Amino acid sequence: MADGSDRVFLVEDDESVRKSLARLFRSVGLAVESFASAGEFLVRGRYDGVGCILLDVRMPELDGMGLQARLLEQACDLPIVFLTGHGDIPMSVRAIKKGAFDFLTKPVDEDVLLGTVRQALVQHRADRAVRLELEALRMRLDMLTPREQEVLRGVITGALNKQIAASLDIAEKTVKIHRGRVMQKIGASNLVELVQICQQLGIEPSLDMKPSGSESSGS
Repeated sequence: MADGSDRVFLVEDDESVRKSLARLFRSVGLAVESFASAGEFLVRGRYDGVGCILLDVRMPELDGMGLQARLLEQACDLPIVFLTGHGDIPMSVRAIKKGAFDFLTKPVDEDVLLGTVRQALVQHRADRAVRLELEALRMRLDMLTPREQEVLRGVITGALNKQIAASLDIAEKTVKIHRGRVMQKIGASNLVELVQICQQLGIEPSLDMKPSGSESSGS
């Protein structure tokens, strides 16, 4: 089912096709913005909600493949569904390799088109949720002081508090305080969750601290 915020960006130079497709999407509750050219779409500016682009390949000036390239340069994450009456296998392969969600050839069955667009919206919503979660986690990470970040890297290495204290030349009770603040600021309830969050953010363990149980047994 479509969410009220879902939006289809229809980029099609044929006015009759553009109006017909816009009516189709609106009939199933999807918001539509229509553009007669790739240039018009680029002027619109960035969209941060859930959406997808239905893009005609053959257009004057900047064509669909060219618009796809521009959007990749701009790091636009909206999924693209190509729609063309002149598509061929090599062209569709190139489009998919560059990240297009799908490539449909006119005339396309309405149910197939709607199903493909809905799938693209579902995928974008899921990808966007992951991206927003990572952004929130990075904001929490930025709240840590430099010392707390050092302690964090020691903790996810598996080092004991006393090992982290020795490596950073601070008191063990100070490490405990920093460790508690790290857990609170990051929003982790236990060590496993903290490690998983750090893996998501690409934070590497500290190589300067030995993990628990790795201390030399020699005298």
